[in-house]
Amino acid sequence: MKFHGFVGPLLAVAIPLLLFEFLRSWSSLDVSMNHPHGHFYIVSSVALLATIIALMVGIAGSRLRNIEISFLSLAFISLAEMFTVHGFSTPGLVMSPSPLPGIAAQLSVLLAAIWLWLSSLSSDHVLVARLSHWKSYLVPVWTAALGLFAMIGILVPEVVSIVPFNRNPIKAVVAVTTIVLNLITMYRYNQSYRYSRFPLQLSIVYSSGWLVAAQIIMVSGTTWMLSWWLYHFLLLLSMLVMIVGLVLQYASKKSISGAMKALFTKDPIERITNSISPSVKALILATETKDPYTAGHNFRVTMYALRLAEEMQASPEQLRALAQGAIVHDVGKINVPDSILNKPGRLTDEERSIIELHPVKGYELCRNLGFMKEELQIIRSHHERWDGTGYPDKLRGEQIPLLARIIAVADVYDALSSNRSYRQARSHSETIAFLHDHKGTHFDPDCVEAWIRLCERDPQVYQYPARMIQEGGMPAAVAASGGVSI
Repeated sequence: MKFHGFVGPLLAVAIPLLLFEFLRSWSSLDVSMNHPHGHFYIVSSVALLATIIALMVGIAGSRLRNIEISFLSLAFISLAEMFTVHGFSTPGLVMSPSPLPGIAAQLSVLLAAIWLWLSSLSSDHVLVARLSHWKSYLVPVWTAALGLFAMIGILVPEVVSIVPFNRNPIKAVVAVTTIVLNLITMYRYNQSYRYSRFPLQLSIVYSSGWLVAAQIIMVSGTTWMLSWWLYHFLLLLSMLVMIVGLVLQYASKKSISGAMKALFTKDPIERITNSISPSVKALILATETKDPYTAGHNFRVTMYALRLAEEMQASPEQLRALAQGAIVHDVGKINVPDSILNKPGRLTDEERSIIELHPVKGYELCRNLGFMKEELQIIRSHHERWDGTGYPDKLRGEQIPLLARIIAVADVYDALSSNRSYRQARSHSETIAFLHDHKGTHFDPDCVEAWIRLCERDPQVYQYPARMIQEGGMPAAVAASGGVSI
């Protein structure tokens, strides 16, 4: 992971912890602030915001029947219910002093951490698969169970002290577990954000980070001291950043359900359409208008290339650049006359020279539109060859950008396995044989080996796009206009 992409979240955790230590080290500053009513108002605000988040996410989850969205909702249901108990049991407000406030506060961050961590797992993880069997019951049953715990705790506060959360070693184990789960959640959502750039993903990163800081202050601070109050404000910040993330996510998709579905989708088509910018979608539409085959070809090449790049352990930034560049890698063909582009017979030397201008034409077009360097390299260099005989710049070996080398394999695989105006499609095995025979001359050997290895391990990698070919290709205009369910 590139460290600079994690600097902001790490600073968000470090700064309040440094402030906490600063206050504790200056006894004249770390004054006692015994204000039960103020505590109640802050805690109630956290609980109210967590409830709003849980409702917004929960409604979307029930409509989409997505277990990961339900996990996200359960994290904030847990925080809301336990913090409601924490606030209601504030000593000196309506209840006598008891262990309940501390236990409820600790449970709120622990349970939220567990559910957030579960929401970050892949859908085929064993825990997610097991919990999916009870998907319809998770939210109502969990909400009712926490409500029952809250009722018992408020009516008989001595009962909750059966589990000594406020004594070691349980206190230490719970704190460490909460911190570790939140750090894992931060890492995984940050990885997703680097690829998709969804605001809610970044909000979850910061929210989890402040839960880490809150947990440390919770177990280290002294009740009612100024430094102790910091964790309450961190939890409030954690809820506010989630609200902001939800609003921004909603603004990009125009519905909470659409925003949640985009966040957790595993469908390869939706992954691509969710990650590309409006300007790229406009180019897809223009390409399809010019040549429907080329648009469908671009889409399938992108699907192949993303899986190949993942196999080669590309970074999230590289995957995002790949999605943006691969989907329009043939956009320069907009300038090629139809009589040449769709010619059924062999091209003349003059016609071929016109075709071979399309990488440069596409590069110039996209450069003027403000595309980034990595995307432009894909568009310009996807017809370069490993032995230096490609075009337009005669690059050789590793002079060719890695993403362009990946695209070269995906591009030729799709071209050979698709019907064209001048020939029939080859079978998968015939196409693989062609790639194998030309590795080290046309293709980067590592890319070819990775593609063969991937196809052998997971045939769906090429079978799913092949079905799209049989159905006439992916209608790119649908993706560009929002017709794909996102």
